[in-house]
Amino acid sequence: MSSVEDLEEIRRRKLAELQKKLEEERSREAEQNAQIQKQLILRSILTPEARSRLTNLRLSRPEYANAIEMQLISLAQSGRLRGKVTDPQLKELLRKLARSRSRETTIRRL
Repeated sequence: MSSVEDLEEIRRRKLAELQKKLEEERSREAEQNAQIQKQLILRSILTPEARSRLTNLRLSRPEYANAIEMQLISLAQSGRLRGKVTDPQLKELLRKLARSRSRETTIRRL
C-alpha cells in the first residue's frame, strides 16, 4: 500500500510542477503579447527618427523611455495625438518629463 501512496504523491508533485510551468509560460506569452502590442502602437504614432531616439534613450535611461512610451500610448488612446510624433516633439516631451522628474537637492549642515 505504501508504494501506491508513494506513486500517487509523485504523480501529484509532477502534476503540480507541470501546472506551474504552464502558468509561467502563459504569463510569459501574455507579457510578450503586451510588448508586441506596445511596439505596434508606438510604430504607428512615431516617425522613424523619433523611434530611433526612443530606442537610444532606452539604452541609457530605460525608466525615462518607459515613462515616455506610456505617456505617448495614453495620449494616442485618448485621441489627443493628431498625426505622428516627430523627433522635435519627442525632444520636447523628454524635456518636460526631465523637468517634472528633477529633484531639488539641498544640503543642510547641522
